[in-house]
Amino acid sequence: MIDIAKLTELAVAYDAGDPRRVQHLMKVYAFCRIIGQSEGLDEKTQNTLEAAAILHDIGIHEAEHKHGSSAGKWQEVEGPAVAAPLLKRADADPAACERVLWLIAHHHTYTASEDKDFRILLEADFLVNAYEDTLPPDACQVADEQVFRTHTGRIFLQNLYLTPPYQP
Repeated sequence: MIDIAKLTELAVAYDAGDPRRVQHLMKVYAFCRIIGQSEGLDEKTQNTLEAAAILHDIGIHEAEHKHGSSAGKWQEVEGPAVAAPLLKRADADPAACERVLWLIAHHHTYTASEDKDFRILLEADFLVNAYEDTLPPDACQVADEQVFRTHTGRIFLQNLYLTPPYQP
């Protein structure tokens, strides 16, 4: 099993001085943890999902340095090479490492897979990005119809972005 606490420490150290990135990874991690548990993932799949959530955007700094952009495609290209040594230091076995690296390399490619761990990572990242990027309700509605697959993720999306605000 991947040591999630150690991996989180390593990721935070890698992103030192960039609190926005650290806040983002922690929020995506929290949503992945809750959605994965609610959707009944087995322990191994949950563990790799949580590791992928922590590292999903780890390639941003390299993408900005090499390509002058933090665009999703460059995160997918640069992320695995940055993530691999961190995963080894957090005791990831080869199969878990391979799965986490695949998730990182595809986390902006919405059609890459229907595997539940992949869908949960997409959904969690969207939930956080919708808030951080102030996405309009119509974009969230499209995501509800075309991107989200899990019951728990859809409930979060609908309650956060598609329900009128509470009025006392």
